[in-house]
Amino acid sequence: MAAKTKKAIVDSKKQFDAIKKQFETFQILNEEGEVVNEAAMPDLSDDQLKELMRRMVYTRILDQRSISLNRQGRLGFYAPTAGQEASQIATHFALEKEDFVLPGYRDVPQLIWHGLPLYQAFLFSRGHFRGNQMPDDVNALSPQIIIGAQYIQTAGVALGLKKRGKQAVAITYTGDGGASQGDFYEGINFAGAYKAPAIFVVQNNRYAISTPVEKQSAAQTIAQKAAAAGIVGVQVDGMDALAVYAATREARERAVNGEGPTLIETLCFRYGPHTMAGDDPTKYRTKEIENEWEQKDPLVRFRKFLENKGLWSEEEENKVIEEAKEEIKQAIKKADEEPKQKVTDLIDIMYEELPYNLAEQKEIYKEKESK
Repeated sequence: MAAKTKKAIVDSKKQFDAIKKQFETFQILNEEGEVVNEAAMPDLSDDQLKELMRRMVYTRILDQRSISLNRQGRLGFYAPTAGQEASQIATHFALEKEDFVLPGYRDVPQLIWHGLPLYQAFLFSRGHFRGNQMPDDVNALSPQIIIGAQYIQTAGVALGLKKRGKQAVAITYTGDGGASQGDFYEGINFAGAYKAPAIFVVQNNRYAISTPVEKQSAAQTIAQKAAAAGIVGVQVDGMDALAVYAATREARERAVNGEGPTLIETLCFRYGPHTMAGDDPTKYRTKEIENEWEQKDPLVRFRKFLENKGLWSEEEENKVIEEAKEEIKQAIKKADEEPKQKVTDLIDIMYEELPYNLAEQKEIYKEKESK
């Protein structure tokens, strides 16, 4: 029988306390829009600050209109974004045009601000192939539906950028549920091993559909999972646009300087359902939790900050709202004018040279579609 050791080999409490201290939440603006970390303030001009706010307001209106269009049957699949504007828009605001965006299905706003025409975003929602055809000057892939798969794609794209000597990064997004997937670990591990210029964003909105983050992992943070892959990890207040921007900008600089990838965990909250496909948040979230996070609204917080600097007003915000509504109206009209997707279209875009069986089927469908 083996003898017991006199002293514990591992001091588990000391280890967990050290991890907790290492991954404290990074914040610049508190819930009242007050600067609490002056040293970390990003170097943004007044015009840039206003543009960041404009994009967040526009995205909130886009979310509201998209939900309405979905309920009217004019959009297909849609994952609401309200509450996550700072996490989504401020990360993208820290990028450059040459960077690659590999979104999840909730991250259509980043694609739009990266250059995807709005009407094509609506076509994507409808499952139309034109919604997946990126303009030549837009470095992005279509939103990934498979949870976490975009992390592996990002590792490959980032390595390609490095091999080609590009001063650019690949950025991807998933939720807290995605951080429990094998693809998540494979992606950050591969990118870390090759010091690929990648930024991995985990938007921790507390629920993987209905599963609370506390039931998904024993880890106190998602950011600490970066340590296992040998990459930098940081947890950020995802309702604070300035903190999100600063963390992402620093991660980008590190990546293009050859220092490898970064895992950014943004603590945020989705105010709506997981998707518009029948999810009911009241079944797994209490009103108290929802009220708590509404007090942290990223738009309210940033609005207070800008108003205190004399950079924002109700008049200016209303102007953005009306512009957004008009552009959305025109975009959905243009999407409606797009020719209906046909079976022959799908056959044509899948193969350069058709196998004989599909060639036969194409002729059959061409005849059907001509009637």
